[in-house]
Order: sequence, then C-alpha cells, then structure tokens
Amino acid sequence: MSAISVGQAVVLGVVEGVTEFLPVSSTGHLKITEGLMGIPVDDKAVVAFTAVIQVGAIAAVLTYFSKDIARIVTAWGRGLANREERYHHDYKFAWWVIYATLPIVVVGLAAKPLIEGPLASLWVVAGSLIVGSGLMWAADQMGRHKRGEDDTSLKDAMLVGSSQILALLFPGFSRSGATMSTGLMLDLERVAATRLSFFLGIPALTGAGLYELKDALGAGVDTLPLVVGTVVSFVVAYASIAWLLKFVAKHSFNAFVAYRIVVGLLLFGLLGTGVLNA
Repeated sequence: MSAISVGQAVVLGVVEGVTEFLPVSSTGHLKITEGLMGIPVDDKAVVAFTAVIQVGAIAAVLTYFSKDIARIVTAWGRGLANREERYHHDYKFAWWVIYATLPIVVVGLAAKPLIEGPLASLWVVAGSLIVGSGLMWAADQMGRHKRGEDDTSLKDAMLVGSSQILALLFPGFSRSGATMSTGLMLDLERVAATRLSFFLGIPALTGAGLYELKDALGAGVDTLPLVVGTVVSFVVAYASIAWLLKFVAKHSFNAFVAYRIVVGLLLFGLLGTGVLNA
C-alpha cells in the first residue's frame, strides 16, 4: 500500500508543478513537504511516487512548447534529407540539444552511486540552495541581457546543457536555476535564457522520468493517488511555465534568489531540529 493519500497526492502534485521549472529546487520542496506531512521520505513507494508525478510536469512543458518542438523536429528531419536545409537555425538547434544532453547522461551514469548516496542528503540540498542563490544573483547582475534566442550558438547550448550536471550532483542547485544562471552569464536576455533552459531540459527530464517510471511500477504505489498527483502536476506546471515566461520578461531573478535563501535556511533549521531526516 502506498504511504500517500489522495489529499497528500494533490498537495505534492501542486508542489511538483510549481517548483519543477522555477529556479527554486523541486527536490528540496518535495522533501520538506513530505516531511511536514509526516510522509516517510525514504519509503520506496514515496520515492517512486515523486518520480512518477514528475512525468506530469514533463508532459506540461512538452505541451506548452509543442509548436516550437514540432518546428524544430521538422527542420531537423528536412535537414537530414536535404543538405540545403542544414543552414537553418532550427536544424542546427536540434543537434545542439542532442549534443548538450550527452554530458549529463554520461555523468549521471558514471556518478549514480554518489547521486543516490551521499549527495542525496538534504544537507546537500540546503547548502546548494543557498550557494546556488549566490550564483544566480551574480549571473543576473553581471549578465548584459543583450542576446536573443536567435543569437544562441553551439557553445551556448553546450555550456547551458552541461550546467545541468550541477543540479544532478547537488540537487538544491535546481536544474532550472543552474541553466538559467549560465544563460545569463552568457549575456542572454532573461526570456531567452529561460526558454533555452526549457528546451535543453526536455531530453534530460523525459529520459529521467521514463527511467524512474519502470522502477515505480513495482514499488507498491496505489493507482489513484498516483494518477491524481500526476494530473495535478501537469495542470499546475503548465500554468507555472506560462507565468514564469511572463515574469522574467519584466523582472530580475532577485525574488527567486531571496526565496531560495529563505528555503535553504528553513531546511537547515528543520534538519537541525530533527523535524526532517537528512
């Protein structure tokens, strides 16, 4: 039997949907929420549940950017068939996404024992939340925000894609936080950095979700809470993506920086007082 009720599934679905693509660390928020609701965070069914509801958030980003994805995939297909089409930016971008995904795949496989072992500690998450906040603040302040999406290059894609490794090894960094910060340091506009973060995250997130899904099927997760959590995650994530793109078009990342510091300190406090188990 799953340790998660339908009501708790709704709450966790909302948390996953809101935090998966905002630069605030979905891992940290899910663990804090589970701990506060008395859910055993190390239960295999709970671990499987949180992995599966992430698929809802992934489906949301695929749906939101479906037209862009279709355009890029179409251009890639045309380029494979016609040499003249290979000068098109979308054709090149499709290859860049593939190339930029390779580093995190290699590191993920090579460092799996560390990722699932000592680096999974919530102490690491708390510290990474705060350290990552400093990186995000510096990137937003130093970046000149002058380059648009059409100005991106293979170098940009590789650097932003490789920065996902930070979140893989130190989950509190947040995949979105690490990639957006890198984009800002490359002088991309905030919206361009955010969109690039989404596109480069699609292969990694989809692959990770499907990889975890196979393990979750035999982990004893009840069907109803799982379906409810996934659907809620999808709906909330879709709204979160739309809100984020509008927000960064007019605001800096300072609000996220301050919020991450507060959450990091809160997590340190919960761990130090024994409310949460690292």
